[in-house]
Amino acid sequence: MAFTHEKIETNIGLLIILIVITISIGGLVQIVPLFFMHSTTEPVEGLRPYTALRLTGRDVYVREGCYLCHSQMIRPFRAETERYGHYSVAGEFVYDHPFQWGSKRTGPDLARVGGRYSDEWHRAHLIHPQDLVPESVMPSYAFLEDTPADASIISKKMEVMRTLGSPYTDEEIANAPKELEGKTEMDALIAYLQGMGTAIKIRR
Repeated sequence: MAFTHEKIETNIGLLIILIVITISIGGLVQIVPLFFMHSTTEPVEGLRPYTALRLTGRDVYVREGCYLCHSQMIRPFRAETERYGHYSVAGEFVYDHPFQWGSKRTGPDLARVGGRYSDEWHRAHLIHPQDLVPESVMPSYAFLEDTPADASIISKKMEVMRTLGSPYTDEEIANAPKELEGKTEMDALIAYLQGMGTAIKIRR
């Protein structure tokens, strides 16, 4: 046995191969069963796929790197649930590709921010965060107010999302550009924020 260990530890090529095999087996054992668990593959009751406006807002959220400072995942601990609300469950994110869980919290978790504040509050906060939260280090996103929501590829985006599991109808995809008419990226981002975590009732 000692000879075998020595042989493995002194042969870098063999060591790498065995490490890869071990990690692959461990990963498969952990990941594959998740595909057969309804709690991780079925949407929670009341969850709907993103509207064209919210999907556009989600893209703005990702583009501006909001996930770098805000997580969207409440852990099942008392300190978390008392502050943010019901802990996150997998069924809330089945239409997220990719999900925005994150782990960095320079700012608060946003998993249950939907409905907590008015649209006007979000608009003022995005334009100048320090007006509402003086200690905030969040930058201003005032330019989103003057940037029209891009309707040129929204139908294509929704078609792609449909291939990934979002149950969009042909009618919803065809009407998507109309939903963005006259809307700004600020409107879209606010719509996205207002829908976060609303499928599960918030515990206060």
